[in-house]
Amino acid sequence: MLSPYGMEIVESCLTCKLRADRIFCNLPASALQTFESIKSATAYPPGAVLFVEGQLPRGIFVLCKGSAKLSINSPGGKTMIVKLAEPGEVLGLSATMSGKPYEVTAQTIDPCQVNFIKRDDFLKFLKDDVEVCFKVAEQLGEKYHNACKEVRLLGLSHSAAEKLAMLLLDWNSRSGDAKPEPRLTLRLTHEEIAQMIGTSRETVTRLFADLKKQQIVQTKGSTLVIRNTEALREIAYHN
Repeated sequence: MLSPYGMEIVESCLTCKLRADRIFCNLPASALQTFESIKSATAYPPGAVLFVEGQLPRGIFVLCKGSAKLSINSPGGKTMIVKLAEPGEVLGLSATMSGKPYEVTAQTIDPCQVNFIKRDDFLKFLKDDVEVCFKVAEQLGEKYHNACKEVRLLGLSHSAAEKLAMLLLDWNSRSGDAKPEPRLTLRLTHEEIAQMIGTSRETVTRLFADLKKQQIVQTKGSTLVIRNTEALREIAYHN
């Protein structure tokens, strides 16, 4: 079934062909049946806000298709994108578990299918199934690991050039493209990339121009080709 956003909707988790590759989705049949009975599936267009930083948790959002950006804001109005969420990730998990406000704002980047579970239903789901508890613990552990990576990226890199190079290498490792000249789809604007690495849009634009001039990367539209991975690593770790 196609949604108004041209995306094929997965009607049931029980028949989803992508389940085996996703930590939280790959549950035993009985738990998955319970999950199916308490979730509600919604299709969102790009730019839709799932929840807002500081909002009391309503529940969890399981990203089935598409991607979302997670951001935090300073009192002065500055925005930092802390993560790009991919299919299979559970958004709002720690807030829903603790009852404390959502730590970030979650906004879709492209058309998304999201499964939502109310907080009370989710907590009861955990109490009734030990296997699900382990899956949640695994997700929270992965979230902590990723947070440490972000701190390392922002705190231990000395320049914006290093941070951008590390970000591109990280995106490449996540894409799984092992070709000599891997290709990435840039889903963020220069402004948003600047928000990820803590610099200005102008700096990001200048850095990309430098990488192109050195023939380390090549761009065409939203596609970025890494032409010299070793040179990019040199910038990231030895600049």
